[in-house]
Amino acid sequence: MAFEPPQRLVNALGEVRDDGATAWLGRVEALLAEAAARREVTVERVHLPGGRSSMVAQVRTADGSPAVLKLAPERFRPEAERAALTQWDGFGAVRLLDPGFTDGALLLERLHPEVSVRTLPEAKALLEAAGTLRRLWTEPPAGRNCETVPERTGRQATAMQAGVAAFPEVAPLVEAALEARAGLVEEPPEVRLLHGTFRQSKVLSGERMPWLAIGPDPVVGERAFDLARLVRDRVEDLIGSPSGPAITRRRVKRLAESLDVDQERLRGWTLFRAVESGVRALRVGRERDGENLLEFAGWL
Repeated sequence: MAFEPPQRLVNALGEVRDDGATAWLGRVEALLAEAAARREVTVERVHLPGGRSSMVAQVRTADGSPAVLKLAPERFRPEAERAALTQWDGFGAVRLLDPGFTDGALLLERLHPEVSVRTLPEAKALLEAAGTLRRLWTEPPAGRNCETVPERTGRQATAMQAGVAAFPEVAPLVEAALEARAGLVEEPPEVRLLHGTFRQSKVLSGERMPWLAIGPDPVVGERAFDLARLVRDRVEDLIGSPSGPAITRRRVKRLAESLDVDQERLRGWTLFRAVESGVRALRVGRERDGENLLEFAGWL
């Protein structure tokens, strides 16, 4: 039986520099079969529409238990994800079922992908998402193999500056975002293991716990960096609301207070991450996304 990668993944990998993504897509069916055989699981089907950085298949273990097998190109750091999931050991995050493997695939407990925190009313969703995120902020694992916040944002800052040449109208926001980053990385208040790409849709319903996080792109740094991505969740709704700027300011204040994070640092990282995502979206042709993100950033 053929298990082709979802079109959403194919399209997303076409937006990034080709540092092995095309070759990986050409071999992904074989890679899935090999990973399944090593773990002695049976592939049922590929999850659709799937994500933008990995291929996820629903599988059954030898005893018939449900699980998922996740494969991602090396550029999306699957082994860093393995290290983070091992550190969390199912507390607040999906449980890793094959800790001894190092082949770029992950066997994970199966959650309910159709039920995410995003399906809840907004106030309840933010509360549940923030509670889940709090559980993940642990000491970094020994011998960690993930980036630090200064390292990741340094790469992103370089790309943002390059984007100004193609989109000169974003220059003022990019300048403000880079200035904010420069101040934030000078004296980080803490060092924690962070999810790295946390948002409401990354928190799914589970059997062991009501809500569990999936899909980390782990990074080591301060909590405000992680929380910043949550601030702009449902950005399209914020843009469509005449009260969007006021709602955003209240959200920054409420999340900072509820998770004991410095409000100004949260605002600064929210600005940087929104501008970075907005410029990147423009660069790959997702104009609507880019415009929404940059309008949001302007409110900060």
